[in-house]
Amino acid sequence: MSGTKVDILKFADKDGEYKRKPSVFRDFISSKAGAKFPPEAGRYHLYVSYACPWAHRTLIVRALKGLTALIGVSVVHWHMDDKGWRFPSNDDPCEGATADKIYGVKRLKELYFKADENYNGRFTVPVLWDTKTETIVNNESSEIIRMLNTEFNSLLDEHHAKIDLYPSDLQQQIDDLNDWIYPNINNGVYKAGFATKQEPYEKEVKALFEKLDKVEEILGNRYHHGEHYLTGNILTEADVRLFTTIVRFDPVYVQHFKCNLKMIRYDYPHIHQWLRELYWTIPSFKDTTNFSHIKFHYTKSHVGINPHHITPIGPVPNIVPLGKFK
Repeated sequence: MSGTKVDILKFADKDGEYKRKPSVFRDFISSKAGAKFPPEAGRYHLYVSYACPWAHRTLIVRALKGLTALIGVSVVHWHMDDKGWRFPSNDDPCEGATADKIYGVKRLKELYFKADENYNGRFTVPVLWDTKTETIVNNESSEIIRMLNTEFNSLLDEHHAKIDLYPSDLQQQIDDLNDWIYPNINNGVYKAGFATKQEPYEKEVKALFEKLDKVEEILGNRYHHGEHYLTGNILTEADVRLFTTIVRFDPVYVQHFKCNLKMIRYDYPHIHQWLRELYWTIPSFKDTTNFSHIKFHYTKSHVGINPHHITPIGPVPNIVPLGKFK
């Protein structure tokens, strides 16, 4: 996600296609003997934005696994400017955001430079920070949620330790889902929204809705057999990873990223039911979703897309209650 028109244009190549850069910090918290980053209560800290779908993944898993008392969180302001993410201040308050709880820095980029004074990449969230060695362990959300899923089990109560979002018998199925959902849906909305030419935009939007149609078919078959999740009747990381895109779809991506061939609430009944069941029946999903941060961030930070910073007031409601539009 970007702060200025210039930044957005840098994301697109000469053909107008958006290219997401890979994450840089890729170490792991591990419960294995002698690990560089062993699991310890209070040692690690997450830096997140409620607006960011990648950071949202980590918040959901942290809550699902009962890690809220073991891993602290600092939340940036929803607005991203040309210097990246910042924390709120007395002069720049933001409901729901926090100060940096570890060092009191003003901007996320200060943490990146603290970890590597020669760092020259993007200052993205989430950041999994180690307070003992004072460095970034990892800033790749797909890897962070795997660590949270397994590596702290020895510190958890029996109920939360047993929760497994990546069970061995479903790993291949989950990986297969991730392989096409990530590039076409999770990142597909960005490839459409940040495209700077008509042809790549149309290509990505068509691919996005083709894969949403595929998800609709999968969930339709699941519901027909009395199952409620992408892989059956067990909640997995595949559901978490898809949720953070779908919950933003109608409120933001339809209009802001021009992904307007269909809407979830009107055109995808099974995805809509799945979305609402996760949001309204599992607190870890609802409690980590902040629609104000989501809508304000995209519409007031991406000046290349929305130069007047106008945030649409719809759709109303942001998410439909269960029992309606079935």
